[in-house]
Amino acid sequence: MKTVSSIYPKEKKVLYQLLKVRIQGLIDGVPYLIANLANVSALLVEALTDINWVGFYLVKNGRLVLGPFQGRPACVEIPMGKGVCGTAAAKDESILVENVHEFPGHIACDCASKSEIVIPIHKNGEIVGVLDIDSPSFGRFDEEDKDGLLRVTAVLEKKWNEGLY
Repeated sequence: MKTVSSIYPKEKKVLYQLLKVRIQGLIDGVPYLIANLANVSALLVEALTDINWVGFYLVKNGRLVLGPFQGRPACVEIPMGKGVCGTAAAKDESILVENVHEFPGHIACDCASKSEIVIPIHKNGEIVGVLDIDSPSFGRFDEEDKDGLLRVTAVLEKKWNEGLY
C-alpha cells in the first residue's frame, strides 16, 4: 500500500479544504480539460489514503467514456444506468458504496476494489462526467468524503461553466 506524504493532513475536513485550494491553483489559467483532469486525478491519488483507483469518466454519446485516471487499466465505456458510475450519472446523484460486491450490477474493473464513491460533474446543470474513486477496503468512504469531494468537483464545474472547455 502507498504511503502518503506528511504534507497532507489526516483530518478530512482540513484535507479536502487543502485539496480544493490546490486544485484551484492547478487548473487556474489552464484551458485544457484532459490536462486538468489528469492533474486532479494525480493530486487525489497522492493525497487520499487507502485508495487503489481515482479518475474520471466523461459523457460521450449517452455513455460514460474513460478519461484521465490513476490506477490499473479500467473499463473504457460504461452504459448510463449500469454499475456505480452509470447509476450515479443516470440518477444525477453522488453514490457511496460500502461494499461494491453488494451493489446490483456492479462492474468489476479491478477485483481488488471493495468500496467506491462516485460524484457527478455538471456543466450548465447537465451531467458531463463523474469522479470515481475506489478503495481496497470495505467502508472506506463516508459522508465527510462525499462532502469534501463535492467541494472539489465544484472547482471543476466552475471551470466547465466558464466555457473554457
